[in-house]
Order: sequence, then structure tokens, then C-alpha cells
Amino acid sequence: MSKNYMTMVGTVGTGIWISGDGGESWSRCKGMWNETQVFALTPHPQNPKVIFAGAHDGIYRSDDGGGTFEPVASPLSGKAIWSIAFDPVQPDTIFAGSRPGAVFRSRDGGQKWEQLSAQFAPECPNVRFPRVLSMAVDPTDHQVVWAGAEVDGVRRSLDGGQTWETTGAAVTPGTIGRQLNDPDIHGIAVSGTSPSTVFVSTPREVFASTDRGESWQPLGVQKFFPLRYCRGIAVKADDPNVLFVANGDAASGETGSLQRSKDRGQSWQTLPLPVVPNTPIWTFAMNSADPDLMLTCSHYGQVFVSEDAGDSWRKVKREFSEIRALAWVPN
Repeated sequence: MSKNYMTMVGTVGTGIWISGDGGESWSRCKGMWNETQVFALTPHPQNPKVIFAGAHDGIYRSDDGGGTFEPVASPLSGKAIWSIAFDPVQPDTIFAGSRPGAVFRSRDGGQKWEQLSAQFAPECPNVRFPRVLSMAVDPTDHQVVWAGAEVDGVRRSLDGGQTWETTGAAVTPGTIGRQLNDPDIHGIAVSGTSPSTVFVSTPREVFASTDRGESWQPLGVQKFFPLRYCRGIAVKADDPNVLFVANGDAASGETGSLQRSKDRGQSWQTLPLPVVPNTPIWTFAMNSADPDLMLTCSHYGQVFVSEDAGDSWRKVKREFSEIRALAWVPN
């Protein structure tokens, strides 16, 4: 699929940039103010023309593969939306996480939304108001939904979002899974292995649970990672044993690196990037349309592309302002 895809870069303060030629040329999407702060970009799992974006002022939808985004009038309007996740079995069901901490759900493809019962602290350390940075739906049981907050721990639902529990450390203490001892949740990814495994990244560790958050095991990544600070985490679309972690030297650091595990986090390798990143590596974009094509980025503007599942990378010539979200869909 070389270059036959649309790349989207969500920035803080310059909106969404798009490229239809593999990153050779760029333009801004239509329908969104250029000053928009974009925190999430999530394509529909079955329809590549449909993409949702979370921004500082609500949720947006594209029906043309990213060329145009329009605001969705809903209870999310005016709220900062930091994460969006589709139910992989029933993709008309969509979840969104916000700042201040809250979880919303749509059951009709994003037309109507309701706030769910997940509770978050009114304030928290470091970022003042908890923000739901990551949401995930278990691909083996779509009734299991996860929400991770910076800095207020992990919420779990076993009934498709109707009820929620706090697992692990949080400003509001967790009731289950206390071995997850850091409330500063940066990313959540679910591996559809047997048993299903949920991975959570925190600033200094990655935790795993094979019992839906009843217990958690630290992976001890500091033994493997050359840089200590962890951000995004992702599972390869066609191989649930393969994990990627974005990391760097500090939250406001000066460099980053990229880690891959082929055995669900038991061992790791540092992947070769073409230049030394200017800040920590931050997040990922993957798509089941081509599981070997993936994007990653530094926090401050560098975008990297791999067409061989991370074995080799090229840097996109264009650099951007602060990046919080990436996505790609087939043209």
C-alpha cells in the first residue's frame, strides 16, 4: 500500500494536517479552525471514510477520509475530548474520554451521546484535572471497556459501559487490582491473546493483567528500555503478541526512543529511527488494512513511518507543532 493512504496529524494549536502521498506534501483539513487543539484521531474499524477527532472544544467527524471534519453537536460540545474508541464488534457504539474526567458513549454511530457513570476525582496532581487519555474495548469480549486517566488511574466496565470500577491506584482509591500502583496512566492497549491481556503504560513502568484487572504484574521495563519515561502503547493489528511502547528521557525531555516486544512484553528491542528524536516518542497510528504500516511521532513535531512493522523507519520531511494524535486510513 505504499503511499496509497491518507495520513493525519493532530496538533495542539494548528489543527489537523493531512497527506495523501505518504507525507510528501501536506495541507490542513477543512471544516476545523486552524487553531484547534486536537488530542485524538480514531478511524472507524470498518469504514475508512469515517474518522472521529477529539479536540479542546468537543468531538468532530469526517466522512471523506479526513479531508473535512465537522463538529458533532452533542453533550461533548465545549469539552476537551482526549480519547475515542470504537466497539470492534458493534462499531456503532463509540466511547469518548474527556478532561475533566468523564466517559461518554454513543450507540448510533456518534449522533447521540450520553455521559456514563464512571467517576473521576475533581482534581489530581500534576495536570490539575484528570483527563482520560486512553480508552480501549477488549476485542475478545466487547463488554469489557477500559479507560485510563492522567492522573487518576484505570476504570473498568464489564457490561459495555453501564457500570464502572476503579482498578489500581487512583486519587479515588481502587477497589480491585491494587498491584497497579501508579495512578498516572498514559496508555491502554488490549491484546486479543488467550487469555486476553490488557497493558497499561505509566511514566516508569508497563503493567499487564490477564484477569480483567483483578491483578496486575509489572513487566520490569526499566531493565530493557534505554530511556525511562513511557508514553503510548500499541498492539500490532494482526499479531497480539507484538507490542510497541513510545518512550523518552522525561515528560518535557529532549530525546526519545521506540521499543518493540514480540512476546507480550517479556523481552524488548529498541527500534532504529533515522534521526535522534527531538523529544520523547509519543503515540502511534495503526490500521488493520495494512498491519505492517505504522506511524509514530515525537512530542514536538517529528513524524516517522514504517512499512515493515517497525524494522525500518523514515522521517517525514515536514515537521509540526506539538503532536497529540496520529491516524492513517487507506485512500
